[in-house]
Amino acid sequence: METGNQLDTVKAGTIRSFNQTETKSVLASLKDMARTEAAVADLLAGTSPLKDFVTAAFTLSPYLRDLAIASPSLLTLAVTKPVEPELERIIAEARQAWQPKEGRAPSENEVMTCLRSAKRAFGFLLALADLARIFDARQTTRWLSLFAEACSAAAIDHLLLAGHQTGKVTLPDPDEPSKGSGLIVLGMGKLGGHELNYSSDIDIVVFYDPEAGIVADPIDASEIYGRMMRRLIRILQERTADGYVFRTDLRLRPDPGSTPLAVSLDAALIYYEGRGQNWERAAFIKARPVAGDIVAGEGFLRLLTPFVFRKYLDYAAIADIHSIKRQIHVHKGHGAIAVKGHDIKLGRGGIREIEFFAQTQQLIAGGRMPPLRVRETEAALFALADAKWITTDIARELTEAYWFLRDVEHRIQMVRDEQTHSLPTTDAELKRIAFMLGFETVEAFSARLEQVLRTVEKRYARLFEQEAKLSSGAGNLVFTGQKDDPDTLKTLAALGFQRPADMSRVIRTWHNGRYRATQSAEARERLTELTPDLLKAFGESRRADDALLRFDTFLKGLPAGIQLFSLIGNNPSLLSLVVTIMGSAPRLADIIASKPHVFDGMLDPGLMAELPTRDYLSARLKTFISVGRHYEERLDRLRIFAAEQRFLIGIRLLTGAISGEQAGRAFTHLADVLIEAALDAVRSEVEAAHGMLPGSYVTVMGMGKLGSFELTAGSDVDLVLLYDHDGEASESLGPKPLDAQRYFTRITQRLIAALSAPMAEGVIFEVDMRLRPSGNKGPVATRLGAFRKYQQEEAWTWEHMALTRARMVCGDASLMDLAKSVVAEVLSTQQDTQKIAADVREMRALIEKEKPPRDGWDFKLIPGGLVDIEFIAQYLRLVAPARGVAPETYGASTRQSLEMLGGPVMAPSELDTCLQALSLFTELSQIIRLCMEGPFDPKDAPAGLVERICRAADCPDIATVQGEVKRLSKAVRAVFDKTLKAGLSVV
Repeated sequence: METGNQLDTVKAGTIRSFNQTETKSVLASLKDMARTEAAVADLLAGTSPLKDFVTAAFTLSPYLRDLAIASPSLLTLAVTKPVEPELERIIAEARQAWQPKEGRAPSENEVMTCLRSAKRAFGFLLALADLARIFDARQTTRWLSLFAEACSAAAIDHLLLAGHQTGKVTLPDPDEPSKGSGLIVLGMGKLGGHELNYSSDIDIVVFYDPEAGIVADPIDASEIYGRMMRRLIRILQERTADGYVFRTDLRLRPDPGSTPLAVSLDAALIYYEGRGQNWERAAFIKARPVAGDIVAGEGFLRLLTPFVFRKYLDYAAIADIHSIKRQIHVHKGHGAIAVKGHDIKLGRGGIREIEFFAQTQQLIAGGRMPPLRVRETEAALFALADAKWITTDIARELTEAYWFLRDVEHRIQMVRDEQTHSLPTTDAELKRIAFMLGFETVEAFSARLEQVLRTVEKRYARLFEQEAKLSSGAGNLVFTGQKDDPDTLKTLAALGFQRPADMSRVIRTWHNGRYRATQSAEARERLTELTPDLLKAFGESRRADDALLRFDTFLKGLPAGIQLFSLIGNNPSLLSLVVTIMGSAPRLADIIASKPHVFDGMLDPGLMAELPTRDYLSARLKTFISVGRHYEERLDRLRIFAAEQRFLIGIRLLTGAISGEQAGRAFTHLADVLIEAALDAVRSEVEAAHGMLPGSYVTVMGMGKLGSFELTAGSDVDLVLLYDHDGEASESLGPKPLDAQRYFTRITQRLIAALSAPMAEGVIFEVDMRLRPSGNKGPVATRLGAFRKYQQEEAWTWEHMALTRARMVCGDASLMDLAKSVVAEVLSTQQDTQKIAADVREMRALIEKEKPPRDGWDFKLIPGGLVDIEFIAQYLRLVAPARGVAPETYGASTRQSLEMLGGPVMAPSELDTCLQALSLFTELSQIIRLCMEGPFDPKDAPAGLVERICRAADCPDIATVQGEVKRLSKAVRAVFDKTLKAGLSVV
């Protein structure tokens, strides 16, 4: 028998048996094994430290005993072979599990069986060597990590080879599947730091490089790799008759709720550069390529270095550090730490505090001090000591504590192979842990553990200087525990809350971490600091309870809270805006819940003072999308910009900084620049694929509210795409040529998709193309000559009415001018006034029949509402040539058209009535569309919205507003009837 680092060198008394009953049971089991295993018979034949050790180990760990009973050969292996070479052999066998044998690649089930068999033998041998103190905790965690790495790499190689053999991928070298594949598997957390425990999940993230070329069409890569990763999880995690290998967690990837299991490198870099969180920075400190294309993985981590280790502390990171300081207060002045049931990982003085102690300082200083960029906790502590951030004594003290606690953690998990970090709650089960660690008594173990936990807690707390406790000048605000604090209820009532007990229960929900936004301790601490000011601000609104409950709904839907709480907490002026939004605008609340980044623009001190003109928005958009490296990224940035700027225009409207009419113009300017940028991106993409069409020109014509600068926050856009080209050009000049009709159809289809396709960042606009010639039956793109002919010879009156609000939004200047002249030419044609009047009346009646108003708050469709006013303006424009008038209404709003056209034919009081109604209906509809998705009902609407509507209408209450709407709409309908009747009576 070979000697060295093996079990037959175990010293007497290393561990003690649990009790005599267990000892007798184990000896009986060993005798049964001895019938088939000669080595076990030899072990039992005499008296030796090894026999005593094996017996004691099996009494303390039912898991190890059950493994030996199920596979007695494992015990033979353990007592006859040197440990380290055997572990190395098992790792090598696991790593080669994917390799073809006898000319045939193993099936997935064969790979799974091989890995599970290896896991069983490896875990058994390592646990015994660990208990025998052949290995310490440092070595044990490294062995476990090496084995997990081998299993992961073997599974990935198997999947890549299988993909190669089925034609899904084409590998550069099937004999080394991962080499040059561009498939990157990073081990995170304890796997990345070579610090796994016996029952660890393995945290991995998977990225792929579409440019590696192993997938024929990069568009298919996400689906192919996604299926591959689902199979990876099955290979490693699924429980079979042979057990499992490792529970596998891929949730550390970017935005796991909405991304595939494997993420492209470009998408990952864009995410980390723009949206990466501080907890993700901390996670990547330990990241390490463990499988797949190791070279590519190392290259990717180099690219991420500026994200993880920033040269200067950013705003949110500083807020995180402040949050850490606040957390420390709960650890100050505590009593004795209870050993029973204590969570060795997450509890006071536990493993997480040591890791956090190191990682926090690595984040702070790693950007300036490259030697701090190490993965292992022990190495990080001594690197901090070398850099003089901590003393060598502290590094040594915490390192000793860390490995002691890891030993305890291993013993807890070794008992029954359970994924737990909590000590038992009974003396009998605590005795198992104490004996496995070599302590004579539970009391001796408890004393040592308490001393270690106190040491860690003390060092962790002293990491930052103490801050003053949070308090409210208004009184007590305590939301911990299960019951209401009486003084807190009094404070809430004094702040203006009608149901303080209900509000207290809601706030306790936040602090219990039941919402995604408050699940992390950092988020809860930051919200705690924010709560006093938040409650004071809500208390000052007319219905404090409703405002708070809306904020609660907002929190419930928020995917993460740290960044937003940090932003509000460090910018008190935003609090009043938050209260305004929560009290009056559920639609805006939903937007900031799903896209918290829209709040960033509210930090601009000139937000309320500066009107968002086309030039203003165009300059900002140009800067924002300039970093887009490819088509989809540019479109994503357009979607982000659209959401942010719509939100900011809405905030201006909600707070009264701009009027409803100004908001309509601002929303339209925003639409103009977004459509222009989307068209530019689409044309570049089409030209790249199909080449230029000689002499081609394109313009996008906006119709409806887009044409008249009257969009609302929820408007879709009515578009018509016009084009022209050289008559001799038969097709485009690119590698995939298209004829002219198909060429411009492709541009139009891509433009519609770019604007309206639902993506993670939302849509830019819903697009309506029904106002093109022949409606939905006609081609989506229209040549200018065909458009002119249609408008002159075939168009209905309603199509000419629509043309009164036509405006060229973007495109080639020469074609825009020609299209504008066509519109002017059509509208200057003298038409039959009586026919137009009859058609307009008929159309209004048809709308009233087929699409009646929902209620009296449907300002668009109520009799005498916005449709009537718009129809009056459009009718007057169409009949103007018959009166010998040629007004220039191109690009005019409904108000401007009425002012130009109504004066000569309407009584001043009638015109004034229409303009008053237009102002009121526009103002109220803009506010309601901004604040709500559905219909407005004063009984169910937020109190803040009702207040805002009353203020906009300059009325004391909502009943008065309703009365004013009825009065004006009745008067407008009378003007509409009179105006159209006059047209019908013209001879």
